[in-house]
Amino acid sequence: MLKEGAIAGLRQAVTNCRRCDLWKTRNNSVLGEGNLDAKILFVGEAPGFNEDKQGKPFVGKAGMVFDKLLDFANLKREEIYITNVLKCRPPQNRNPFPGEVKACSLYLNSQIEAIKPDKICALGNFATSFILKKFGLQNKVAGISRIHGKTFTVSTLADPIKIIPLYHPAVATYDPAMLEPLKKDFSLLKET
Repeated sequence: MLKEGAIAGLRQAVTNCRRCDLWKTRNNSVLGEGNLDAKILFVGEAPGFNEDKQGKPFVGKAGMVFDKLLDFANLKREEIYITNVLKCRPPQNRNPFPGEVKACSLYLNSQIEAIKPDKICALGNFATSFILKKFGLQNKVAGISRIHGKTFTVSTLADPIKIIPLYHPAVATYDPAMLEPLKKDFSLLKET
């Protein structure tokens, strides 16, 4: 009940958020969705066009790839929680600005605190950089092509958390050959 209340409060806060200028161009904020008792939390960069329209994470082309990868890893959306660093779409899907990441970070931090996952899968450079820095692993931050598929274990006040940087599923929409490295990375979720 506490988790439901915390996430409901966050959803309301994100819906009314004016912490950066992205609220001016959004159709819908996208807090995230999934199982509040999930062992695996996926964190992407920001909502895209379709996510902004529907108010749900990973529902466009990248979402279709993501669903295939979940299936490959024998996971279902109902078992995981998925969110993004930013809760509003940057115009033209541009990269997030540092001030936007800073303004939105309290929501992601609160989601992590409420859900208490065993694993955090950071999808792409922005999510990976944010998550690694959040957990004191600044010295591990590198381009996703150098650290994808590696597992970093961090100690927390509660239980250890495994952080797994992964390519963002969107890469396979631009380069279908990237589906194989994505599958290889997602196969780690079967093992860890």
